[in-house]
Amino acid sequence: METEVSKPEQSAAKTPTNTPSRPEIEATKPGEIRVIRRNGKVTPYDDSKIEVAMTKAFLAVEGGAAAASSRVHETVRQLTKQITDAFKRRMPGGGIIHIEDVQDQVELALMRNGEQKVARSYVLYREERSRERAARDTAKLDALVGDNQVMVTVEDGSKRPLDVERLHTVVVEACKDLSDVEPDQILKDTMRNLYDGVAIKDAYQALVMTARTMIEKEPNYTYVTARLLLDSIRSEALRELGVAKRATQSEMNAIYPEAFKAYLSVGVENELLSPELLSFDLDKIANAIKPERDMLFTYLGIQTLFDRYFIHKDEVRIELPQVFWMRVAMGLAVNEDDREARAIEFYDVLSTFHYMSSTPTLFNSGTLRPQLSSCYLTNVPDDLDGIYGAIKDNALLSKFAGGLGNDWTPVRGLGAYIKGTNGKSQGVVPFLKVANDTAVAVNQGGKRKGAVCAYLETWHIDIEEFLELRKNTGDDRRRTHDMNSANWVPDLFLKRVSSDGDWTLFSPNEVPDLHDLYGKEFEERYEYYEEMAKYGKIKTAKTIPANVLWRKMLSMLFETGHPWITFKDPCNLRSPQQHVGVVHSSNLCTEITLNTKAGEEIAVCNLGSVNLPKHMKDGKLDTEQLEKTVSTAVRMLDNVIDINFYPVDTARKSNMRHRPVGLGLMGFQDALYLQNIPYTSEAAVDFADNAMEAISYYAIQASTDLAEERGSYESFAGSLWSQGILPIDSIEKLIEERGAEFIEVDTSSTMDWDTLRERVKTIGMRNSNVMAIAPTATISNISGVSQSIEPTYQNLYVKSNLSGEFTVVNPYMVKELKARKLWDSVMVNDLKYYEGSLQHIDRIPSEIKELFATAFEVEPKWLVEAASRRQKWIDQAQSLNLYMSEPSGKKLDMVYRMAWFRGLKTTYYLRSLGATSTEKSTISDGKLNAVSSGPAAVGSAAPKACAIDEPDCEACQ
Repeated sequence: METEVSKPEQSAAKTPTNTPSRPEIEATKPGEIRVIRRNGKVTPYDDSKIEVAMTKAFLAVEGGAAAASSRVHETVRQLTKQITDAFKRRMPGGGIIHIEDVQDQVELALMRNGEQKVARSYVLYREERSRERAARDTAKLDALVGDNQVMVTVEDGSKRPLDVERLHTVVVEACKDLSDVEPDQILKDTMRNLYDGVAIKDAYQALVMTARTMIEKEPNYTYVTARLLLDSIRSEALRELGVAKRATQSEMNAIYPEAFKAYLSVGVENELLSPELLSFDLDKIANAIKPERDMLFTYLGIQTLFDRYFIHKDEVRIELPQVFWMRVAMGLAVNEDDREARAIEFYDVLSTFHYMSSTPTLFNSGTLRPQLSSCYLTNVPDDLDGIYGAIKDNALLSKFAGGLGNDWTPVRGLGAYIKGTNGKSQGVVPFLKVANDTAVAVNQGGKRKGAVCAYLETWHIDIEEFLELRKNTGDDRRRTHDMNSANWVPDLFLKRVSSDGDWTLFSPNEVPDLHDLYGKEFEERYEYYEEMAKYGKIKTAKTIPANVLWRKMLSMLFETGHPWITFKDPCNLRSPQQHVGVVHSSNLCTEITLNTKAGEEIAVCNLGSVNLPKHMKDGKLDTEQLEKTVSTAVRMLDNVIDINFYPVDTARKSNMRHRPVGLGLMGFQDALYLQNIPYTSEAAVDFADNAMEAISYYAIQASTDLAEERGSYESFAGSLWSQGILPIDSIEKLIEERGAEFIEVDTSSTMDWDTLRERVKTIGMRNSNVMAIAPTATISNISGVSQSIEPTYQNLYVKSNLSGEFTVVNPYMVKELKARKLWDSVMVNDLKYYEGSLQHIDRIPSEIKELFATAFEVEPKWLVEAASRRQKWIDQAQSLNLYMSEPSGKKLDMVYRMAWFRGLKTTYYLRSLGATSTEKSTISDGKLNAVSSGPAAVGSAAPKACAIDEPDCEACQ
């Protein structure tokens, strides 16, 4: 007599899955009603099953002949229609109802129709089935955990028996639709670790700790651990919001809308959220929330969100994952005409991980102070007011989570004449020390350290001392241990290195125009100043062999990881905005190349990244889906510019005038795995080319579409865009200015660029710049994919960051080894011993070793070649880390000259394997393999996978 949708629970723990990474959750379609069963499985609403259940009830009471009568048949039909109509009125837009709710409605309909005997029989049958289930579950649980009753301490200090049944429900839900996971084992191991009187919060935390130890043997346990953690996160938020004490994932289908509205009310009341969010159609927004997307998180992803992103009140988190995504989406849609539709559109790309906004946007969207931009580029002028004004700007920008790139080249060098005091300058370095200490002091609300990078051109008289800023020896008053640094290298310098020529250093107060010149104009003026210096007409100058300085640059990069090497001329010659200014530096992570002007414009960039593996279909790039995602992403990025809170007016002025954005990508390595392509192959280089071409095409197209809707950016006239010169076209300008003998780049294309080029010229662009590939360190963790364009660091290791330690295992590798029957506890221990590498494990086939080569097993030339192919499509730059297992002077010279020769604009960290180590442990002892957190910058004593873990580059992503 029970409706068929309430069949006995069947474990889904062993259900096969087709992907090694993330389970896909089927969403409820608009207008569709679905039913959630007691085991958590969601099925379509089927009124024929209600008819069957009611017919069985009549049969039990009136017998076969009566039940088959036309009266009973018509009664059942009418009652079923009433029940279905009631649900449709309750949920006109569709939704999910619980099986118990369906059965309640059946019972109520029978009673209202006067069928008391049938209704009573139905009730008795439900109760009997309920007792059977309880007995069955109790017997199963007793077999699992024994008869030892654990008493737990609840929130008010009292004690009560542990609800083992609920614990079991939570574990089974966490394992739902995942292969090769064992819910019973998790519960058994957890119960062994509990003691009488344990806090109830700790009892649930024990589930998390138990599951996380299993990740190294089965990657799917990362999803199990995430879902177990989510139970505690829900408890904290729902209790604070006054919605419920605890809720299972299946119960959240009904609770999420109520929790969302309560969250907005509490957030606005406590001045944590903008009151503007309450003006949305909250019913429409709440009904668009998809609770099942909570199941997409890895353990690292949800822990990172909980620790650093969810809004809290008195240190208690009041955000739930889908509420968080919707808050960000609403904050980005406040100025849209159809705000609800756009918020839902934005929510869909965020909550499914197709696209991810940068960290500042995720932090602050929808709050009272929406500082959403990622990076700020500033110039420091050559006077005390200007210098300390720039340092003040640093503090204000850093306070609200912005990453900084400072151009220090205009500041006169050591020994240069100061007319005002008739004395000599102490140079750039003492001021850099002040900037360093300011970054430490202004720590972005405790979320992370201030993050800044100082840039200096290679001809500056202080360049040699600048190279030593990160050394651990020497006068500590002239060291900046917390600040990044980068060389801003003109092409002429590397030409001199190539020809074994000399190089002259100047103080910028005597050669002021060099700062604003590039290409042939720079070369001509620089050589003019060299001649003047030879005849003593320039007082502060020094000539050294170019190769000596180049070797010192590489030596310091080897020893300290700084300064990074970035290239001035390609950044300027290929800049779409060269008609309105000069690019004087990049940013904190070397992917932003925007023009700046001291005292007038601080360049601002707004970042976000497309998740490449989410756009792979049947082993190919799904360009149709990619076009949709990129269109939405560019709209979101453009909205940031108008919504953004600007700590300084010069930043607002620049951003409003030029409207630059930086759309990048992440998960490049995952996308290669999905195609069975090794990173060290021409196929990988070709994919880098084709994928970036598609992103570039759709991003430019999206900006043009926005220009048609909203108008072009203010300084469009005279830009390269306005001349029909797209990024792929600007390469010719670089070749012409540098000389063909000093550059070799691929210029092939596959898409219809002629049509788009004409459209850009005719309609315009909404944004002066549209692309930049950032490190994506944190947002890729949240999304559960590989960082940016990085190769896999190790196939098995422990990642350490501000949220703790997390076992990371390559799920694609595990899937492949399972298929070949090579994945076992011995393989796990071998991977630990060889620090995540397959290369020394004899039983691994060579093609598998090649496919799953780790970062230090990938020759740097492949990184540079792939980056070169991407660079031709990008109007800004890319954060390119370079890995060397055994760095040498010769290798460094070759790689960095190759980067320049291949037309790259910038490089980022140089990473060495030397500082990493591993604790050789066995899987049987239950310990996490203590592999260091990541590759070090060469010479670093504290290895890190990215500055994010310090965390510096998180300011970008």
